[in-house]
Amino acid sequence: MSTTRAANPILRLLARLGAAVLGTFAAVGRLTLFTLSTFRHILTPPFYSREFFHALMNVGYLSLPVVGLTALFTGGALALQIYAGGARFSAEQVVPQIVALGVVRELGPVMVGLMMAARVTSSIAAEIATMKVTEQIDALVTLSTNPMKYLTAPRVLAGLLTVPFLVAVGDTVGVFGGWFVSIKSLDFNSATYLKNTIDFLEMPDIVSSLVKGAAFGVIATVMGCYFGMNSGRGAQGVGQATKSSVVAAAVLILAANFLLTQAFFAA
Repeated sequence: MSTTRAANPILRLLARLGAAVLGTFAAVGRLTLFTLSTFRHILTPPFYSREFFHALMNVGYLSLPVVGLTALFTGGALALQIYAGGARFSAEQVVPQIVALGVVRELGPVMVGLMMAARVTSSIAAEIATMKVTEQIDALVTLSTNPMKYLTAPRVLAGLLTVPFLVAVGDTVGVFGGWFVSIKSLDFNSATYLKNTIDFLEMPDIVSSLVKGAAFGVIATVMGCYFGMNSGRGAQGVGQATKSSVVAAAVLILAANFLLTQAFFAA
């Protein structure tokens, strides 16, 4: 009897652990099928051009101010930190090279990706979840319109196409922020700074940055659509879907950044 009682807590713990693992794999499977279905709808007609251009404006154009301001201050702060660290080893002159490399390879794409998670993913999740709560998605089905094709496909395609452009803008503005702080506060020569920046950057650095932007754009928009489509009922369901979508997008963006960095630059 005592052996059975001692085993019961262990069995309950193993049961909970097994249920958590199975639940995780089930969620990954549902998300994978949702993503594959989304790309199938992107590649097959009909296409809803009005929804697509609306998504382009929301994901791309309206994100430019927050991306530009964030990149500007991040590039300036990075230049100050590198200068302060380099001064300990009499290596202050590496500021242009390290700012360019840090912004283009890592900070630019990740910063834009997280801004997309904060702004775009939350917006998409809240919008689609509200449509589900108010039965507008059911109305689309009644009108013989596939919600995946009408709501999800245009937004994911817009993220795939526009976020690399936003990353390019963020990289440029971030490098400019480092240049501005360096010549105004750190007494760097402008022409020398720009020459060192251009000479140090290589094509793989730029390509990796844009590829990361495309991947992050897909992650941000897919997470918003997925959690919006699978939200619970009522205001609480909308809030939970929005929160979960942002958390999932941010974590997956950081994980994807590690994997892509390893794929591009691992020795």
